[in-house]
Amino acid sequence: MKSRSDRHILIVVENLPVPLDRRVWLEATTLQEAGYEVSVISPMGRGWVEPYEVIDGVHVYRHSEPPEAHSGAVAYAREYCHAMWHWFRLARVVWKRRRVDVIQGCNPPDLIFLLALWYRMWGVAYMFDHHDVCPELFEAKFNKRGLLYRVMLIWERMTFACASVSMATNGSFKRIAIERGRMAPEDVFVVRSAPRIDTFTIGPGDPAYRKGADIVLGYVGVIGQQEGMDLLVRAADHLIHKLGHTSVHFVIIGFGPQLEEVRQDVADHGLESHFTFTGPLYGEDLLAALNVIDIGVSPDPRNPMNDISTMNKVMEYMTLEKPMVQFDLTEGRVSANGASLYAQANDPIDYAAKIAELIEDPDKRAEMGRIGRKRVMEDLSWAHTTPELLAAYDRIFEKKGG
Repeated sequence: MKSRSDRHILIVVENLPVPLDRRVWLEATTLQEAGYEVSVISPMGRGWVEPYEVIDGVHVYRHSEPPEAHSGAVAYAREYCHAMWHWFRLARVVWKRRRVDVIQGCNPPDLIFLLALWYRMWGVAYMFDHHDVCPELFEAKFNKRGLLYRVMLIWERMTFACASVSMATNGSFKRIAIERGRMAPEDVFVVRSAPRIDTFTIGPGDPAYRKGADIVLGYVGVIGQQEGMDLLVRAADHLIHKLGHTSVHFVIIGFGPQLEEVRQDVADHGLESHFTFTGPLYGEDLLAALNVIDIGVSPDPRNPMNDISTMNKVMEYMTLEKPMVQFDLTEGRVSANGASLYAQANDPIDYAAKIAELIEDPDKRAEMGRIGRKRVMEDLSWAHTTPELLAAYDRIFEKKGG
């Protein structure tokens, strides 16, 4: 049997650059700290533009950022073909440096299995890291199914068929791996996304973000089509103009394809003085903004994808002891439990009412914050997830035979 130091893992991710993709970076650095050699292939973007560098012992190879597909089969084909060409090109570069034992594919898209199939001829096993349910993601993004939806179901099935072991972000994803992906339960491991509590720490925050408001509400994440930002703006409008909570300020942290549309929506509702858009923030800058908020908001609407997804922002609010409001989603309740209030699905008026309830009850806010922090410390932090990650790799090398 090989030792961990004799094993080389190649992680492939297309959706975000590394180390910006927090889940992938936690996995990569944890595996490296456990003794494995780790290489990562990712796109460039958001300031991470070096084609090759070693960060915290992890070898990072980057390719030019593919154009994001917003609609239609042609746009998706262009994005995915661009990414796949670079996966194969850079995998050869990695292989020349050191032979690879396992390829870990982080979707979307559900196409990294093609790279894994090619390298299977040289004894490389495939670990599938299930970030998103791509068929449901397509449905949420374009509000339809059709031919591309059915194609994505096929790609998902082929991904699971190729994988020796799969890592699911929550129990709902594990069920999909077993039922829709037909994987054996002992080959599916729940590896939750959660911050490191030793670095994602509570602090005073930057008071400049308050803008003189009594209550600061914070959002962190992607600003895209399926994140419910339109619902958040409508809820803010009702909260301020109808419910009379005028001393509030919303701090919106992140980037995404709909950022300018959301800015315009805020302006159209006459809410510009109540919103600050920070753009993407990282490290201490992110903590300076998140620590100053009083209430976290997670406006992701209920749809087939969001209902079974675990939102990173929810875990981050809980880690920093922030109460939150979200729509009533299955996995949202699993994660937050009593740390959140739950508005009726996709109802911005009820969402505003739930925010008002927390504004008017500081004791309830404090208690919910403590509940969330306790859940993270006792059950949901990355320290609790690490054993599952390492167990998944123990399993894949057991099946591989060394």
